Amino acid sequence: MGKSIYKSEDGKKVLQEHYERYVKSFPFPIERKYVNTSFGVTHVLVAGPQEGKPVFLFQGGNCINPMTFSWFTPLLEKYRIYAPDTIGHPGYSAETRISAKDESFAKWIEELLKEFQLPSCAFIGPSYGAGIILRLATYLPNKIDCSVLVSPAGITLGSKIKMIKEILIPLLWFQAFSSEKHLNKIAATMSDHNMKEVDKQIIGDVFRYTRLEQDMPKLTEAYELVNYNAPTLVIAGKKDVFFPEKNIKPLSKSIFTNFMDFKSYDMGHFPSEEHVKVINKDIMEFLETYYI
Repeated sequence: MGKSIYKSEDGKKVLQEHYERYVKSFPFPIERKYVNTSFGVTHVLVAGPQEGKPVFLFQGGNCINPMTFSWFTPLLEKYRIYAPDTIGHPGYSAETRISAKDESFAKWIEELLKEFQLPSCAFIGPSYGAGIILRLATYLPNKIDCSVLVSPAGITLGSKIKMIKEILIPLLWFQAFSSEKHLNKIAATMSDHNMKEVDKQIIGDVFRYTRLEQDMPKLTEAYELVNYNAPTLVIAGKKDVFFPEKNIKPLSKSIFTNFMDFKSYDMGHFPSEEHVKVINKDIMEFLETYYI
């Protein structure tokens, strides 16, 4: 399939079927729009009241958009959420991978904002999505009214030895033998034993059928955010194997010179349903205070 991110057409179909089931499971209407950008066609989920203040939500990496969208659905009571399928990741956007180390994602977001006639807005990003927001903060900071970074990529990493032992080695075994035991181990590590069964199966199929995005967003340095002044909320997990709170907190304090609030919870990279409730409460309070 050339440069496709999928290993086969059948694999692509399996993941799009997961996507459709997830969207249909939501108890609220979702609009689906396709936007032509210079980086390729971008598929966007749009939901929430028409009059609600706009919030852009970026998905986590190497998963499907509705999965991480589902973590923030309580915000739909008040806000109009625009959630694009990230270019080069599973979903319905173009499969062209673009760099998360330069201005590419910032330009991509600028084009999406223009399509929806938004000069600026609030942004929320879990994991890889947070790293994308930090590229926007670096290159086009005036587009951000405020931002929420959850279990964020783009600040610092956890122990590489731990990631190799607890994620990479089980992943290699799973890819070689499709062993449920190794998928269970990965899911348990990523979520502190709290991953939903549907999400575990989707993650397994992403591992089976896609060429994983292995390049993480650039680690942001303080000088890059010298012109970024928007209020920022950082939420981190103490048991996050990728971006643990003990590493994220001190680095966040050093790179954000503007107002930055920090919350941490005893959670893994994937939040439990109880942590999702608390996170949404935190985000709602933050937006009600700083996104006026």
